[in-house]
Amino acid sequence: MIQISSLSREYGDFKAVNQVSFEIKQGEVVGLLGHNGAGKTTIMKMITGYLEPTCGEIRVDDLLVGRDTRAIQARIGYLPENCPVWPEMSVIDYLEYQANLQGVEVRDIRARVAEAIRRTALREKATASIQTLSRGYRQRVGVAQAILHKPDIIILDEPTNGLDPTQIFQMRELIRDLAKSATVIISTHILQEVQAVCERVLIMRQGQLVVDSRMEDLQAGRQLRVTVNNVNAADYLRRVAGVSAVQQVETIDDLSSYLLDASGDTAPRVVTAVAEAGDQLYRLHPETRNLETVFAEVNRGEPVSV
Repeated sequence: MIQISSLSREYGDFKAVNQVSFEIKQGEVVGLLGHNGAGKTTIMKMITGYLEPTCGEIRVDDLLVGRDTRAIQARIGYLPENCPVWPEMSVIDYLEYQANLQGVEVRDIRARVAEAIRRTALREKATASIQTLSRGYRQRVGVAQAILHKPDIIILDEPTNGLDPTQIFQMRELIRDLAKSATVIISTHILQEVQAVCERVLIMRQGQLVVDSRMEDLQAGRQLRVTVNNVNAADYLRRVAGVSAVQQVETIDDLSSYLLDASGDTAPRVVTAVAEAGDQLYRLHPETRNLETVFAEVNRGEPVSV
């Protein structure tokens, strides 16, 4: 659905985005993750047509940003990091105004506004002045304006920024609801938000895309932790088929623990090797990674295998 090819954005000698390529399929919920300044917002602005790339291509199906920018924008609902609102307007007046700007047919505006208010749980604030709303409700207003024209792509830039725990939970529920009918891209630097609602993660570092993986693949265990009663067990563990590296990580009394870089169904072969060596196996389990671990590896500049 969305195809990004060799996308770059430069400001003089500074490369905010450097040769980034990825694809997003219809119906995916994708988290674009990275520290502040990693290039996330710049990519979002280029996808939505608000910022021109220095080089590279952005396609949405058969449409090309630059040539078909207006047509692409009509398919996108966008919540910028600091959503522009008119504080003196009421919620319902603001949404009707936005519906006009987004080209919703006049006969459909009231129904679209009512639907957006219902989906974002704004009914009790519909007639309130925006300037009286909390940060959480203002974020909801921002999401409501993004879905008025029923876009099939929804881009949310830092949707939970500044929200309290209750508001964060409510925003997550809203994102899950939006994902039922649209492709959703969430740009954030908060790891928990990606883990909570996304099925795929793209991690940016210094303008470059360094990880593109589904969440279950990213967190899959690729190491085995083995504990045996032999401080020299690494000698035979290295010879087990499927083991590419062995690291001794801990020795307590007569028990030694090892981390094995392993692939495939290596665990049964490890058990066999321990038994053939005449050692006793005290523990064998996969070492899994979470997103926090992977993110730390990325920002230390370490290669991340997925």
